[in-house]
Amino acid sequence: MIAVKDEYVKAEKNLADIKERGESALGEDALDFMDSLLTEEERAESNLRVALIGELIKARQEKGISQKKLEEMSGVKQPIIARMEKGYTNPQIDTVLKILAPLGKTLAVVPLQMEE
Repeated sequence: MIAVKDEYVKAEKNLADIKERGESALGEDALDFMDSLLTEEERAESNLRVALIGELIKARQEKGISQKKLEEMSGVKQPIIARMEKGYTNPQIDTVLKILAPLGKTLAVVPLQMEE
């Protein structure tokens, strides 16, 4: 119940912000509008998640592996792989590693390229 109340309060604050900023709050399209609601950190996290999942899909497709075959190779159930690829879930790091290994991939920690 508390989580629902927190989301309601957050939505009310967003609506008040939109009303205060008027047309400028809406941007030129829906993506601009959605992007305007995210903090810089949330935007960076979202972009990283999209890039990671995009690379996972690309690697699977380049190898010609179906989601079902990847399930057999990784031990991660196909519906979980599908939800990951559609962006419906935020997978645990161990799940990502299990999926990447049979694709011949791993994660690396590299310095961020900071904009100047």
